[in-house]
Amino acid sequence: MSAATRRYLKLTMNIGGGIKLRIVERPGLSLSPDELATLVADLRKIAATSLPAEELEYGILGGDRERAENVIVTLMVDSRTNEPVGFNALAPMEVSLAGRPVEVLHLGLVMLSPAVRGRGLTDVLYGLTCFLLFLRGQCRPIYMSNVTQVPAVFGMVSSVFDDVWPTPERTLDSSFTHRTLARQIMERYRYVFGVGPEAQFDEARSIILDSYTGGSDNLKKTFDEATKHRNPIYNDMCAKELDYNRGDDFLQIGQINMNALRRYLSSVATPQTAPWLAGQFAIFGIQSAILPVVHWFSDDRPFGALRPWKRAKA
Repeated sequence: MSAATRRYLKLTMNIGGGIKLRIVERPGLSLSPDELATLVADLRKIAATSLPAEELEYGILGGDRERAENVIVTLMVDSRTNEPVGFNALAPMEVSLAGRPVEVLHLGLVMLSPAVRGRGLTDVLYGLTCFLLFLRGQCRPIYMSNVTQVPAVFGMVSSVFDDVWPTPERTLDSSFTHRTLARQIMERYRYVFGVGPEAQFDEARSIILDSYTGGSDNLKKTFDEATKHRNPIYNDMCAKELDYNRGDDFLQIGQINMNALRRYLSSVATPQTAPWLAGQFAIFGIQSAILPVVHWFSDDRPFGALRPWKRAKA
């Protein structure tokens, strides 16, 4: 499908707590120049609460239309004041696996204004757009990646997404898929997360050494400054494995799939609440009855080992 005919995700919703969420897929292609300039101005306003003025050119913050063509922006706005308070910029990356092209969704840069920190909004910024893209793709698994030294983010990714490596439970037992995707990401997409060419990659532990040298310099934190996870196993692993003085990052690889969606719903809604129960029943129904039919008749797209019959043209 060409860029001219493709329908990009553009969605606005209220998520409670006085917060409105706006999702814009590939704003460099889907927005007019004036709309893009307004969006970038909102992102820079949020970033200015955490970064010095000279560092507001990182990624989409610089306003470059070409970079804006390959991101998916999730913007949080205070619905009472209409002020931007948080954002995430996901980055799709094209790689290959087992001889076929696949897309890896990089979780990207997340920033929150100080006024809304500590309200559990990070999970929404990281997860909601990922799972909307997963549902739009007929619930076909999507590979994801994450580069971080923040224990709270490291733990969130480890506990929500599926088949994630590395985690405290999985340290040196990466699969062929994990290694293959990590190598290609480090070879071709360092610019996505601001890592310079001189940074070394410890493949055995999936750690980028001296990571903050390619545009992300002022995102570097000490261990004390980095937000901690409520489960100490993630804090302990970051403290043990990462050299914060040097500026190391984990490169995590995992999947967005039905198991991850179930865990995500469990994390954002109490198990006793109606939304949680409704989500569980919906997932069960989709997984057991609807998806096999949808995938079977959608014979122009692969789904793992499922290969729908497609008659040869005469």
